[in-house]
Amino acid sequence: MRIVRVAVDGELCFGVLEGVSAENEATEASLVVLINGHPFGDLVPEGRIIPLADTRLVAPVLPSKIVAVGKNYADHAKEMGGEPPLSPLIFLKPSTSIIGPGEAIALPWQSEKVEHESELAVVIGRLCSDVPAERAHEVILGYTCANDVTARDLQHSDGQWSRAKGFDTFCPIGPWIETDLDIDDALITCTVNGVLRQSGSTSGMVHDVAALIAYISSVMTLIPGDLILTGTPAGVGPIAAGDTVSIAIEGIGSLTNSVVDRG
Repeated sequence: MRIVRVAVDGELCFGVLEGVSAENEATEASLVVLINGHPFGDLVPEGRIIPLADTRLVAPVLPSKIVAVGKNYADHAKEMGGEPPLSPLIFLKPSTSIIGPGEAIALPWQSEKVEHESELAVVIGRLCSDVPAERAHEVILGYTCANDVTARDLQHSDGQWSRAKGFDTFCPIGPWIETDLDIDDALITCTVNGVLRQSGSTSGMVHDVAALIAYISSVMTLIPGDLILTGTPAGVGPIAAGDTVSIAIEGIGSLTNSVVDRG
């Protein structure tokens, strides 16, 4: 099931998307079954079924927090000049960094080297803490695509990552939440202007999704809508104003954003 959040008739609504292509892309025939309230419980249709074309997709969730994981693919850790940490390396991105599909990544004047990072994002579906790894599946609503945009020069100069990862627009997510996904071996790619930059698989994670949920929930309480960004495979690289960046995950679909200079 694909859960979307859409702007329609001046309001933001959740719904269930029906009618996508074999490549998990929206089509002219795609429909949205609008639901009452939020998706963190029983989904109750509110009575309207509308063409997706008559709506605007927005970020599928607005989390209270975004917990991201660094160096969780060995090949990416190597390209960054290091080894994967023995325990998950976690950091926070602010909720104000969230944007949705089709919105622009705005390059800040403080950085001269902003890079893309394609990632699988886990959407938490219920209040939880101290979750055993074997029960992690019980707290997951679904999965979406994410781009952990990073000001690489500031990451290196600051010695910690809050500024480099935290600018407004530095966390595109979407296009929807897929609730039924095989995450053991899903292809993750990033293209910039149609040129392939990253290509990896979730099978390359050092710490899998269940282990990440167990580790993070032992540190902090997770609430419905929170996001866990699970790390990026090798191939990160620069983006510039005028670029178009697409993150695609097998079984979910693709998230596309333009790049502009911040005005």
